[in-house]
Amino acid sequence: MNVDPRIIVPAWPAPPGVHAAFTLRQGGVSQAPYDSFNLGDHVGDDSQAVEANRAALLRRLSLPTDPLWLHQMHGCDIARGRGDCEADGVVVDEPGKVCAIMVADCLPVLFSTRDGSRVAAAHAGWRGLAAGVLENTVASMGQAGDDVLAWLGPCIGPDSFEVGEDVRSAFVDQDAGTSGAFLHWRPGHWLADLPALARRRLGAVGVRSVYGGHWCTYKERENFFSYRRDGVTGRMAALIWMAAPG
Repeated sequence: MNVDPRIIVPAWPAPPGVHAAFTLRQGGVSQAPYDSFNLGDHVGDDSQAVEANRAALLRRLSLPTDPLWLHQMHGCDIARGRGDCEADGVVVDEPGKVCAIMVADCLPVLFSTRDGSRVAAAHAGWRGLAAGVLENTVASMGQAGDDVLAWLGPCIGPDSFEVGEDVRSAFVDQDAGTSGAFLHWRPGHWLADLPALARRRLGAVGVRSVYGGHWCTYKERENFFSYRRDGVTGRMAALIWMAAPG
């Protein structure tokens, strides 16, 4: 894969033949407020600009095929080897198929089995996390948690993600141990740590080899789109695929 300075390449021990990337907001043709490498075709951007950015993505990453774009619903349904459907995760076991998740504050999570036979991507906002999107993704991979690696991509950070009591209750009522991922901020409001919540949920299903999770999309305006910060904005993508043989 060609390394581009406008791409984050995950630092994790992925097996040979497994490639992953996360796009930054620079290097595209979209105009403000989608400037400039917006990959979302559902946010109000000019469709020709999005098409041009997606074409550039294929070239920039030398992707083997078009990504399996999903209609993300903030839920916990997982697609198997296909895109263009309502789901918040996708699992593939076929080389050359590219898993893709779009985000602009929600947490993207990439997965690989240790033997490189399956890869997956999940869109984990707080609703999806609470509903079990990560657990469902791991289950769909068909291997024990100890045999799965996970990478947490850029999301809104724990100093910026203010939530109400309803969000905290959605986790703490299921698992009292998640209370440590919430810092009381003001009456009825908390600062939530999405990566910490993800690590907790992944650990519960045996996935303990978890990497990444140290960016903040809200604070790092130059690099990332942020829905919480800007409202109308673009989308970045997290992608993972297995190289085709030969």
